[in-house]
Amino acid sequence: MCRNAAVFSMITLAAAAMTLVVSNNQTAAQDEALKARVYELRTYHCNPGKLDSLHARFRDHTNHLFVRHGITLIGYWTPVDGDGNTLTYLIAHDSREAAQESWKSFVADPDWKEVFAASREGGPLVAKIDSVYLSPTDYSPLR
Repeated sequence: MCRNAAVFSMITLAAAAMTLVVSNNQTAAQDEALKARVYELRTYHCNPGKLDSLHARFRDHTNHLFVRHGITLIGYWTPVDGDGNTLTYLIAHDSREAAQESWKSFVADPDWKEVFAASREGGPLVAKIDSVYLSPTDYSPLR
């Protein structure tokens, strides 16, 4: 009986050690994935009076399509002060290459093409888009 308890303890200890190794490896893999991850800050400058329509397009269609194409949604903002025609949002991609692939598949998606065309029936919603890719600093809470 005592021998069985010792064997059980050794097996339990070995399992705990294996869990720790796997956990550390997952953490290292997750760290590497986070280092490769890029964030994209996009600002849409709307045509006058079109911001509400742009909000509806994102709310009702675009967000779902972004997720479908591997784009991670972080957040959307409008300025407290300003002309009322600007939407800024932050999304994430696993890498710069993943971003290129996601955007390529997104713009080719037949559902997106349909939504985009329908949203422009009263004229284009957006006059200009600014986009910048960002990577977190070593002291960023996003790491």
